[in-house]
Amino acid sequence: MANYHELIEGKVYIGGENALLEALQEQEITDVFDLRDTGTKAEGFPEHVTRHHFPIVEDEGGQEDSVQAAIQAVTAAVNEGKTVYFHCAGGRNRTGTVATGVLLELGHAANVEEAEALAKEKRPDINIKQDMREVLKGFYPSK
Repeated sequence: MANYHELIEGKVYIGGENALLEALQEQEITDVFDLRDTGTKAEGFPEHVTRHHFPIVEDEGGQEDSVQAAIQAVTAAVNEGKTVYFHCAGGRNRTGTVATGVLLELGHAANVEEAEALAKEKRPDINIKQDMREVLKGFYPSK
């Protein structure tokens, strides 16, 4: 059983830092987005994969710009036909936040609640903290 999950079939994979190399070996990933505030490159990281660092600091206010930048960058990569993997440390809060935003941006869900539920369906480990959920609701107010 893989330690990472397929968020959008054949296009977007998510997980924790510990599943990165496993995902890179098993999937045709072209771009990796590291959401940790300390973005150290993994040992054995393949040369042909582009690594992007979009730090989101946990338990700290004022992360709206960081969250929005990460969501927009992942969405743009998917729209360009790239296959992406994104992760934070454990793949629960920051990864869940960006996953929820990406699902909304790509039209897979109508509101934050629906997108978060879909993300949790794909990766049950997701546990978005309330402050991050509020950031998402600010970007995507319910219709």
